[in-house]
Amino acid sequence: MKKLLFIYNSKAGKGKIRNNLQDIIEIFTRAGYEVTARPTLKGTDAKELAENKSKDFDLVVCSGGDGTMDGVITGMLNAPVKKPIGYIPAGSTNDFAVSLKIPKEMKKAAQNAVRGKSFLCDMGRFNDDYFMYIAAFGLFTDVSYETPQEIKNVLGHTAYILGGVKSLLSIPTFSIRVKADGREIEGEYMYGMITNSVSVGGFKNVTGPSVKLNDGLFEVTLIKKPKSPMDLQKIISALLGKEIENDYICCFKASHIEVESKKEIAWTLDGEFGGNHKCVEIDNLPQALEIIVP
Repeated sequence: MKKLLFIYNSKAGKGKIRNNLQDIIEIFTRAGYEVTARPTLKGTDAKELAENKSKDFDLVVCSGGDGTMDGVITGMLNAPVKKPIGYIPAGSTNDFAVSLKIPKEMKKAAQNAVRGKSFLCDMGRFNDDYFMYIAAFGLFTDVSYETPQEIKNVLGHTAYILGGVKSLLSIPTFSIRVKADGREIEGEYMYGMITNSVSVGGFKNVTGPSVKLNDGLFEVTLIKKPKSPMDLQKIISALLGKEIENDYICCFKASHIEVESKKEIAWTLDGEFGGNHKCVEIDNLPQALEIIVP
C-alpha cells in the first residue's frame, strides 16, 4: 500500500478542516493510501515534517493557508528526496491554490490530491530561504503576518483590506537599486513584489498578463509613491484593470533579481515574515517541485 503524509493546520480558515477531516482521510484511504495525519502545533512544524519525514512517503498532502503550504514547500526543497505535493486550501486567501486552479471545496481538493495530475512548478529562492509564489516589501506586506489568525478567521479576506487601510495613512518609500537579468533600476518605491502567481492578496491579474508558473521567470512589479489620492486611484485601477504599466508602475519578467537598499527593508515571503534585509538575491528555481493539480 502506498503511504501518504497529511500535514494540516487545524486553525486555518475558521478551522474548517475539523469538520472535513474524517471525509478527507477516507478519500485518501479509498485511493489506496495508508495515511499518517499530523496537525501543525507550531509555526515550524509544516517545514520540519516535510523536510524530515517526507522521504518515508509516496505523497505529501497539506491543508491550511498559504503559510502552511509555504512551510511544506520549503521543507521539501530542503529534503533529500523530493516527493509530490497535494494541497487542500483552507486559509483566508489561498493565492497559490487559485493560480493552480485547485478546488476551494475541501473534499474536491482532497480528491484532486490523490487523483489529479503532476505539474512541475517553479519555486523561488530568497537568499538562504525559499518561497512559492511571492516575495514582497512595502505597502500592505506587513498586513498578512501581523494580522492575528483569529481575526483572519472571522473577517477572512476583509482582514487584509482593513489592515492595509492603516498603511495608507502614512506611506513610506524605500530607496532601492534593482538588478534583474541585465536590467538596472534605481529609485524610490513604496511597494515591490516578485511573483509567480496570477493572484496576490485575493486579487486576480494584478501580476500582469501571460503569467506562466513553469516558465523559469518571475513577474516583477515596482510601484512608486503617488503624489495625490487621484494618483493612488490610478495605480489601483491600473493593477485591477490588468493595464500594469503607467508612470508609477514598472513591471517586467526576470529569473534573477538583486535588490539593494541603504536601510533594512522588511520582506514578506508567501504572507509570512521574511526578515529585514539591505541586500536580497532572488532566483527562480525552474520546475523545482511536483504539485498535484486538476
